[in-house]
Amino acid sequence: MRIVSKEGFGIIFGIILAALVLTTGAVVLNSTLLKISAVLVWIFVVFSFYFFRDPERIIPRNEDLILSAGDGKVVDIEEVFEDRYFHGQARKISIFLSVFNVHINRIPISGKVGYFEYKPGKFIQAFKPLASTENEQTIIGIENEKTKVIVKQIAGIIARRIVCHIREGYSVKRGERFGMIKFGSRVDLIIPLDAEVLVKLGDKVKGGETAIAKIHPI
Repeated sequence: MRIVSKEGFGIIFGIILAALVLTTGAVVLNSTLLKISAVLVWIFVVFSFYFFRDPERIIPRNEDLILSAGDGKVVDIEEVFEDRYFHGQARKISIFLSVFNVHINRIPISGKVGYFEYKPGKFIQAFKPLASTENEQTIIGIENEKTKVIVKQIAGIIARRIVCHIREGYSVKRGERFGMIKFGSRVDLIIPLDAEVLVKLGDKVKGGETAIAKIHPI
């Protein structure tokens, strides 16, 4: 079991170091300003452990289920034209991750990464629909013998650091960790139109655990 994600180690270490320096300075100099600053930084240390938490997940065994790629709230379900990987109509399910959600991203289906793209962009608030097309993002296409999906890691107004550990050609397993988006973000899943959607607007989902759709062989 992981207490915090590996992506958070460097940040947490840096914040703890800053807190120790401020605390030492506050004691040595007996400075009220340094004391207040030290307390605030220690509070941020606690929040950082919370933000970078990495709980284990119970992965459903049914391989026909498409799993959520992230934790959060379903904010959009719509039919879209996808021209990178599907080359046709598909269905988009968008999940908004607040700063209080787990930010680890997980693989929705087992298979092979057939498409990967990093797209620079804006930093519009992640819960807005325009973020899906305009914001900085990674676009990952995964396929197997039954179906294909696209996962988009989308940066938000606060989250400006996308981490992705997979690339085109990688073999992946559903439910496994593949990256994260730091400090609030959005994850879009693009699935075939004939997949049965199992969630609705407003639903809370968990990455690697919640089934968002059921596939039909292509």
